[in-house]
Amino acid sequence: MISAIEPTKPADSKTSLAKVQRYVGDVVYIYAFDLAYDMTREPIRELFGQPVAQFAVDASKRSPRHLFFYKPQMVRLAPLERIGPHGPVRIERAVKILPVGAISITVRVPFSVERVEDLVDYHDLEFNNGVLQDEVRELAEEVRRELAPYLVRPVAPLAQEEAYTVFCIQSPLATTDGEALNTEKWLRAHRRSVASLLTQEPDIDHLSNQEADESTGRYLSYYEHDLVVVDWDAALIVDQPENFDETLYVMELANLQLAELEAYDRMLDDALERSYRDLSEHRARTRADVLRELRDIRIDLARFNDELSNITKFFGDWHLARIYENISARFHLGDWHRSIDGKLKTLDDLYQLLKHDQNNRWMLILEFTIVLLFIIDLIILFLGLKR
Repeated sequence: MISAIEPTKPADSKTSLAKVQRYVGDVVYIYAFDLAYDMTREPIRELFGQPVAQFAVDASKRSPRHLFFYKPQMVRLAPLERIGPHGPVRIERAVKILPVGAISITVRVPFSVERVEDLVDYHDLEFNNGVLQDEVRELAEEVRRELAPYLVRPVAPLAQEEAYTVFCIQSPLATTDGEALNTEKWLRAHRRSVASLLTQEPDIDHLSNQEADESTGRYLSYYEHDLVVVDWDAALIVDQPENFDETLYVMELANLQLAELEAYDRMLDDALERSYRDLSEHRARTRADVLRELRDIRIDLARFNDELSNITKFFGDWHLARIYENISARFHLGDWHRSIDGKLKTLDDLYQLLKHDQNNRWMLILEFTIVLLFIIDLIILFLGLKR
């Protein structure tokens, strides 16, 4: 169920004036990389000397009786010490491996700030010795080298990552008087601050009401103390720390799905361009080669679509499923699917056209052969009568 903030509705005066003691939590950076066309199904025992385990998460909210969660392989790396925007921090890293030839890297950076606006500095995070994004990309390159024996047709060079930032604030939010705040009322009172955080806009005063409403318009709340606000480039989670992982995992899968859809969209563009070029000009590749390639792509994409759909399969009236629906809408995953389906239809039409053309040629050859055999038979018959 999607809740919309009404800008004309005044916030509760007590909530508006109440000041939160301090905002404590983690900023989680999610990076999805497409490494290869596919991966072998051999089990991966270790990565960087660390044992690879199966990821597991428990749902804290109401869930269906037969709970289904896709569980990829993952490894937790050794934590690192860095100097962040507000002093020394200890960052945690994890790598998840997906059988569709992709990985997802998550980096956790703790924070403790007085205002929500102070978190804007964490968007493009820089340490005293470099930028987080560069470190993650180097890590992805190392992962690709380690997983080389398991990769089928690896990409080169590594494509641009799909990144998403999630601000996780521990709840319950408490005022300086120690009173717990209702998260929905808190959001109404701090709508512009949250919007500036999600849009990475440091100048709150110049942010329009329309943009603030749009950025914070998709939010979900299950209990009075929890909240999830989803936007295109970032999200905000207010919940108890033990419940962060399940929501983060749903966002991670959606981000990974977006990265893979973009990768397959590029692959389809290349395949169609090659096919058009080979069919319109005299190329070394024969029509049979083009037909074979189109057939293989159709089969591979059918399998890919099945695997990609399985990793985000939800059943029942589930809070996490609603979060996934909201973030899917923000990522326009439906538009990506329709774009790929349209190109697949073009690919299928091209395949059918070539197949029909091939059948016509074979029918022509068959008819020519029948006529030739008939002529030969007449010649033999005529020579036999003459003798």
